[in-house]
Amino acid sequence: MTTAFTPLSLPDILRQPRDKVRALQDRLLRETVELAYNHHPFYSKLMRKERLEPRHIQTCDELVRLPTSSKADFLADPDAFRLDPESVPPEQGTLWKIVYTTGTTTGRPAPIYVAAHDHFGYMFAFAQRQELIGLKDSDRIANLFPLTPFPMGAYARAPDEVGSIGAAVVFTNTGNAQSQYPVNRGLDAAVRAVERHRVTVLWGVAGFVRRVLMRAQELGADFKSVRMAMITGEASSTAMRDDLRRRMRELGAADTKIVNRYGSTEQGGTMIECQEGAGFHSLIPDQLFHEVINPQTGERLADGQSGMLAFTHLMRRGTLFLRYIVGDVVSLSHDVCPHCGRTSPRIISQPVRSGDIIKIKGALVNLQVLKDRLDHLPALDEYQIVVQPSDRNDPFSMDELVIKLAAKPEDQQALSTDILAEVAKIILVRPRIEIVDRDEIYDPLVAAKPKRVVDLRPPR
Repeated sequence: MTTAFTPLSLPDILRQPRDKVRALQDRLLRETVELAYNHHPFYSKLMRKERLEPRHIQTCDELVRLPTSSKADFLADPDAFRLDPESVPPEQGTLWKIVYTTGTTTGRPAPIYVAAHDHFGYMFAFAQRQELIGLKDSDRIANLFPLTPFPMGAYARAPDEVGSIGAAVVFTNTGNAQSQYPVNRGLDAAVRAVERHRVTVLWGVAGFVRRVLMRAQELGADFKSVRMAMITGEASSTAMRDDLRRRMRELGAADTKIVNRYGSTEQGGTMIECQEGAGFHSLIPDQLFHEVINPQTGERLADGQSGMLAFTHLMRRGTLFLRYIVGDVVSLSHDVCPHCGRTSPRIISQPVRSGDIIKIKGALVNLQVLKDRLDHLPALDEYQIVVQPSDRNDPFSMDELVIKLAAKPEDQQALSTDILAEVAKIILVRPRIEIVDRDEIYDPLVAAKPKRVVDLRPPR
């Protein structure tokens, strides 16, 4: 006898009319809210505190009645965000794996519980929607995410996506697992693995993929089989993507396609550009509901308005978030994409990390603008923007902006002069330049991704 299942998606959902998708989202949300009210430690408590019951949140429009939750809430008690596994059938609630994100206040990484239901939902979505991503079952994908002391979301989910389409994956295992067992390999080994296995797709954090290409050039490696790079984990400007393409071209790669992806470990999903500059499409609107909010009021903002991105899980059985603020400033559109005709929601602005908008010498500065400009300098190997007290012994002294840069010796003086002029023009603050080794800024065997902005000022 065949068990009948309630449909959890729609055929070709990324092109379905908005009202049909919303009807599905509303139905899935009702079930999720009911479960959260009865079996989710954090949201059960929150809803009762706000005197909300499931009948009050029957649609995505009514979701605005629920206060937002934040990374601070999650990190304070990650287990409180796990749905009670006994509240759902065993085939849904059985723990499949645990991935981790940013550390808690105790210094330990925060666990995200992936139930069997969540794992299969992830595989289903990526198997069905590869038309947007562009992977093929004949591809050999290099997993360039680092092997860290805890299972990083991107590292652990890459084989799930690759396996869902029947492609092959090569693990390079760079990084620093801080283990007594010497399991990590170096950057050169990663380059040689790409060469040896005739890898067709490079997949990793944008800054690390760039370092792999740089090292491949220095070693004279054979990257002719590479046709595509999938990048994620940090904002990548047009200039940075152009730099990646240039290096792929100089290596004689079969193609220079760049697939720009945006996501977070908490979401358990990704948003993808159909083409560069078109905006990041939601790949799984049947599993995630996105909105842009005013973080002060919790008000949902209209399409085109800038605010904080928040998401709600519609069908999650492990760690579950409702109206969870990601921490990036974006604007959203529900219009049909003029480039590909898809109807799924799109982020139509370059996501800006809230930490990139800071005050220097009393003036509010968007450091993303500066990062975009530095990405345009082809001779610049690595850079880091540091904001610190001008007197390190006096935490109340004036702010100082330091730009650390790494480049070949013959390029350092010209770069320093150009950067001093450009920075003063862009953000009206004159920086101090420090020339350092590129691994001092970003050592790919230690850090998962480059840290472009560092604020060393004490809280005031």
